[in-house]
This record gives sequence, structure tokens and C-alpha cells, in this order.
Amino acid sequence: MFLNQYRNRRVLLTGHTGFKGFWLCAWLLELGAEVAGYSLDIPTDPSGFAALDLQKRITHITGDVRDRKAVASAMERFRPEIVFHMAAQALVRPSYEDPVQTFETNAMGTLNVLEAVRQTPSIRSLVLITSDKCYRNDEWVFGYRETDHLGGKDPYSASKACAEIIAHAYFSSFFQTGARMATARAGNVIGGGDWATDRIVPDCARAWMAGTPALIRSPAATRPWQHVLEPLSGYLWLGANLLEGESRRGMPLHGESFNFGPPAEVNATVGELAEALVHHWPGFSLCMDPAAADGKKEATLLKLCCDKALAHLDWKATLPFADTVRFTAEWYRFLRQAGPDDMYAFTAAQIGDYAAKARERSAIWTE
Repeated sequence: MFLNQYRNRRVLLTGHTGFKGFWLCAWLLELGAEVAGYSLDIPTDPSGFAALDLQKRITHITGDVRDRKAVASAMERFRPEIVFHMAAQALVRPSYEDPVQTFETNAMGTLNVLEAVRQTPSIRSLVLITSDKCYRNDEWVFGYRETDHLGGKDPYSASKACAEIIAHAYFSSFFQTGARMATARAGNVIGGGDWATDRIVPDCARAWMAGTPALIRSPAATRPWQHVLEPLSGYLWLGANLLEGESRRGMPLHGESFNFGPPAEVNATVGELAEALVHHWPGFSLCMDPAAADGKKEATLLKLCCDKALAHLDWKATLPFADTVRFTAEWYRFLRQAGPDDMYAFTAAQIGDYAAKARERSAIWTE
């Protein structure tokens, strides 16, 4: 898979202890990569990273992306060939509570990573992961394209727009030679091992494990739900093609931005997702309460146009909504009875199952 580009490669992830980060660690290990991670801490308790005991399987580096010298030192010591930058304050609602930390982490943290990459000659490709919320969201009915306006009405969204602007400035000013880079935008991923606050799936999992009804804050909000492995396949495929120099279609990748999301018909409301999860968690209930939103602004409609990823990379999402929900619920249910080795094996098996389904649908990265 992925042109076999990750076998025996040294790959560094920032934010490896987070939700997307621990899944990407596990997938890279399954692909035969030597993995290092750089994160400030394990952000939640419980956590997917701890459940798989990944600290014993990779080079685990504790550090803050706001510390420029520490980021540079980590890259200098590990000498990666590929970097995936995922470290972030990743939630809209907490960004209202601490906007300064959000901007420092998401904007200046990105700058520090770019500066460290610029000083590390071993690095050949860099994938910077931002968010679908980097777009100025006018809540129109069609998907945002990579050429649409960046912006953000809340600190989190604005900080991600800033990260994109910083990345473009560094590409134009410093990355015409050396490491090849691109940015990736995705959002509203679900899957096992997410324990963040104010997210629909972990909120449901916590409530149901405690035997209480799950509070659904914004049941009418619409999102393009996708399993976490979908955008990760896009990031890995983008990184592999950056190493090749261009896409297999001969399209430019260096300095470009790409959306990774599901097709439009996969859109569903928060309430519909919660009700779909209940089918895999019998005996538990939901409490729909739109008043619980506390007046803090969140988008009610946001979706991406992924035509560019299809045109340049031949990439498209492959997992149906029903399988996305099933994969997610089964991971949490298995967690209740499993130890770290079992959880790693189960997670690896889900990655294999996903890859097999993608191969059945002729996903190009599986060839």
C-alpha cells in the first residue's frame, strides 16, 4: 500500500497522542515505518494512545510545539524523512475559553514546525494537517474548495486559517527546494479511541459506559461524517506522492492544499449519527437538548468539495456511513474487555478490514 513508501522510513508525527495521531501511529507501524511522536502530553484520560500502549512501540518525545528550540531538537535527533504535523488545540468550544493558547498552538506551533523542517536536511516530505474549519464558513449548501476564502468566526477556526497562511508563506519563501510540502484539510472524523470533550461520539461513549443517557447538544447540525481512517489514508497517500515528486497523474502537489472528506450523500445530522450509534449499543438512550449549546457559535452546516484530491491524487473516500458507525461502536465496546496488546491487535485488525474494503472499491492507494 501507499507505493510501499513507508516501509523502513523514519516518520515523525506531532500530536501523536491525540485521536488522529494514535491511529496514524498504529497504521505507520503496520506499514513497517520507524515512528517517532512529539506531543506535549496525553490529552485525555482515558486515551486511545494509552489503550494501545503505543509509548512502548514508538520513540515517544514529550514536548510543546510552542517551544521552537524543542521542536528543532527533536527533529535533529530523530532525523525523520517524513513529517506529519497534527499537534493542535483541536476543539471549537474550548477555543473560546483560552483563545491565546489556541492561536499560539495552532498558528505559532505550525510556524515552529516549518522552521524546524527548514533546518533538518533529512526531511523529504511534510504534510501539515489543518482543518475543514479553516474556510470562512458562510454555511452555503455546496462544498468548500481549496481556492475559497480562509477565515473563521471563532478562535479555533481563525487559528487554522492562520496556519494555512503561514504554510503558504513558507512554501513561497523557503521551500522551493528541499522538502516537499502540502497541507491537508479534513474534519468531523469519528472512530474508536476519541475521548475529547464536546464531541458527539466520545460524549455518547462516556454516557453509555456510565449507564446514563447521552446528551445531544446540537441534533440538527449537519456534518460530513467519516471514519478517522478515511482522511488518514489521504494524508498517507499525499505523503507518499510527495516523496515521488508528483502525483501518478503528473499533477503538482508541492505547495498545494487538499480537502479529504466523504461524498456529499454521507452528510448526516448529529441526531442521526447518535441514533445510528444506539443500534450498536442496545439498552442505552439519548437526550436531545439544543439549549445545551450555551450560545457558543458552532457551524450548523459545513462540507468540503474533494474534487481536487480526486483529480490530483485519484483519492476518494470509500467507507459507507453504516460501516463508519459500526467500526466506531465496535472499538469502544471491545475496549471494555481488552488489555493493551488486545487493543493494539484489534485496532490493527480494523485498519486491515478498512484497507480490504478500500481495495474492493479499487482505492488507488491499495494497489
